[in-house]
Amino acid sequence: MKTVLTPILEEFDKISLAEMDGVMLMNRTDTKFVFPTHQFFEVLKPLIDHYRILYVNDEGLNKYHTLYYDTNELKFYTQHHNGKLNRYKVRFREYADSGTCYLEIKFKTNKGKTIKNRIKKRHIEQELSQKSMEFIEGEVPVNGHELHAKLWNRFSRVTLVGKTFPERVTIDLNLNFKKEDKTIGLPGLVIAEVKQEKYNVDSPFIKVMKNFRIQPMRISKYCIGSVLLNNATKTNLFKEQFKYNRFKPKILTLNKLEYGLDQ
Repeated sequence: MKTVLTPILEEFDKISLAEMDGVMLMNRTDTKFVFPTHQFFEVLKPLIDHYRILYVNDEGLNKYHTLYYDTNELKFYTQHHNGKLNRYKVRFREYADSGTCYLEIKFKTNKGKTIKNRIKKRHIEQELSQKSMEFIEGEVPVNGHELHAKLWNRFSRVTLVGKTFPERVTIDLNLNFKKEDKTIGLPGLVIAEVKQEKYNVDSPFIKVMKNFRIQPMRISKYCIGSVLLNNATKTNLFKEQFKYNRFKPKILTLNKLEYGLDQ
């Protein structure tokens, strides 16, 4: 389906899923940036000569569906909130346009590296199967029976692949979060992430961010979505157990962009 973004995306050379194997970067450094949606076109223009764009089924803007798992005590969320290193994230991710789905584990090391491991699944599981629990328990120090579905996240993604260096850039738009019967969208924000074997300041994307005076920002979709939806819910869990003070500055920064975020 063609979108208003199509003209700028079609100016990039294309890369297929099969060609992406050489730049999977399952062990990498991540650098994230957040900027308003209205800057999307201006940011992409100077990148055309430096990156190819992933096209799936003749579409350069691809849909992603994610379901995050955590314990009832929100162990993974709390580890991130408290700044704990060597922390985990467990999620199902469906790549809607290609029809593929994975159970993914992301491990953030105390060296700042992100290591991702995953297995292919037929579909997103609302409740973990025995095989899924066995895979998780082999990677994460947690009892699989303690994990439950906590947060849905849907967004559209543009994926750029460096032409002359092993780098990927993901640019996520139309972010939407859902927890039980509560939903919240961030239509005015873009979250971009540069994935590299090791941090390289010569990255064309990082240079463009610097030119636009957009600073790197540590941000987790799972954590921000959890804060926004728990804040909206105002349950006893939120008031008594749900920690969010560490994320307040990030929420305030996002609110300053004035794109539909309510404190």
